[in-house]
Amino acid sequence: MLSQIPLDLSKVRKEDIDKEIMRIGMIAELDAVNLYEQLAAMAQSDGLKRVLLDIAKEEKTHIGEFEALLLINDPEQVSENEKAQKEIKEILCG
Repeated sequence: MLSQIPLDLSKVRKEDIDKEIMRIGMIAELDAVNLYEQLAAMAQSDGLKRVLLDIAKEEKTHIGEFEALLLINDPEQVSENEKAQKEIKEILCG
């Protein structure tokens, strides 16, 4: 993503803008995690590698923060997450 909003927020209904901003935030944080982990894999210095992995871990916390906000603000997302958990349990546990 690298600092570009992946959708035109002017086309989003006013009551949905905050939810879309939360999702965009999650996308940006996931992108950052991927970037920092890729850079850490290439880093020559062990110190730099450790710092990059620590930053990636912090970005994962940010993802969780956006998700927590989204779950407070989007009941449909809560419902869909519950369905997803049931499906995964069925697939993994039979």
